Amino acid sequence: MIATVATVAFLGLEARPVEVQCQLVAGLPNFIVVGLADKAVAESRERVRNAIAAIGLSLPPKRITINLSPADLPKEGSHYDLPIALALLAAMGVVDAEHLADHLVVGELGLDGRLAPVPGVLLAALHAAARDLTLICPAAQGAEAAWAGSDGVLAAPDLLTLINHMKGATILPRPVPGEAEPPPPAPDLAQVKGQEVARRALEIAAAGGHNLLMVGPPGAGKSLMASCLPGILPPLSPAEALEVSMVASIAGTLSGGRISQSRPYRAPHHSASMAALVGGGLRVKPGEVSLAHLGVLFLDELPEFQRAVLDSLRQPLETGTVSVARANAHVTYPARVQLIAAMNPCRCGHLADPALACSRAPRCAVDYQAKVSGPLLDRIDLHVEVAALSAADLVRPAPAESSAQVAARVAAARALQTARADRCHGARTNAELGSDALDTIAAPDDAGHALLAEAAAAMKLSARGYTRVLRVARTIADLAGAETVGRLHIAEALSYRRRAPVS
Repeated sequence: MIATVATVAFLGLEARPVEVQCQLVAGLPNFIVVGLADKAVAESRERVRNAIAAIGLSLPPKRITINLSPADLPKEGSHYDLPIALALLAAMGVVDAEHLADHLVVGELGLDGRLAPVPGVLLAALHAAARDLTLICPAAQGAEAAWAGSDGVLAAPDLLTLINHMKGATILPRPVPGEAEPPPPAPDLAQVKGQEVARRALEIAAAGGHNLLMVGPPGAGKSLMASCLPGILPPLSPAEALEVSMVASIAGTLSGGRISQSRPYRAPHHSASMAALVGGGLRVKPGEVSLAHLGVLFLDELPEFQRAVLDSLRQPLETGTVSVARANAHVTYPARVQLIAAMNPCRCGHLADPALACSRAPRCAVDYQAKVSGPLLDRIDLHVEVAALSAADLVRPAPAESSAQVAARVAAARALQTARADRCHGARTNAELGSDALDTIAAPDDAGHALLAEAAAAMKLSARGYTRVLRVARTIADLAGAETVGRLHIAEALSYRRRAPVS
């Protein structure tokens, strides 16, 4: 007799069906797992053996063969423990094999039979719901699985309780979706002293989902303004929250089934590797750019990142996805992020102050800023020079708007963009607008078109730069409540384009 149990293998955000087959035949006692399994899956033999022994059962003195089908699909992770154990118990006659045919199983086994959390339960729940299957998962992840919207979820604390439920001795309660996670505390824009131009650029970036680069001396407030951005961004819609949670689930960072409507905010250190930033590794996992999907990726001290690491962001910033190609894996993760970067004008940071600048100024500014490639800078919509704070700004700061006031204007601008989504081929923000949509909703008036044509020639704008100026101008018009993009909107958008280093 061959007993089968359904489970899944994860390739990016895709759950591939996998069938766990177990056969007991006469011969020398042995326990074999085949089907292109990695080290974690191969070690499941000992975890399964001890977990079954912990509930008072022993393996039959036969040749036990576990096949993970399809055999040419790589199997990674410890979530195969529970389906292997249930397939073995079904082959032994402990549980009903026909009853298991309507279930999809994931979970890691401890030596005492307890079920431990595993990454990707939300993806497995969505896969099971799409195929009218009941998901069996660890009890700690029942709330996460319940977000899939299906009633068919069994969350068991241990192997013995699960067996008793299948035999009708006990009844496991249906898990309920976890509570929405409250937004984390964020600094208020009212704490920012001065920097009216940078504050305006931050508001435009939030309203349209644009990328922003702030260049200024140390202590000017660049990091503070970046940390204020989540407080003025609109919350995620339910569909977007589920999309973000799927990435967090496959990365194993979704704890307690608490799905948040706050946009992700990731700030990796400048020592981050390429695999950490865009994804990869021995077992391919999403990187920071995917973990920040539909949120903010903040890169402080931009030139201090490795050149190759920064250039690996070119494709995600343009397409909204990142493809990780390896010899044994080829996966695609979503990466629709809003890049916020900060950097000093030169290595010493005091280029504009002759009293504090180093002896190599102004040449050091050119060398320092050249660490960031031109193609990457061309993908950044807003370039702002943040000046050093004056003594008057520090001692007697002028009253500034709070994050709540700015967030209201940003929400109104985002509402206009959402209303246009059908005409914009599903683009959620102005930063995602394609060329066809720009021709219809962002076409400037005659005066604006003349200014843009003149500036494109004078500033030597690339086709990408031209398009991004139109996107920013459309956002500025949305903040002003204007139906048409005018000359003033184009002029302000052009003022935020990249300039050569100060010399």
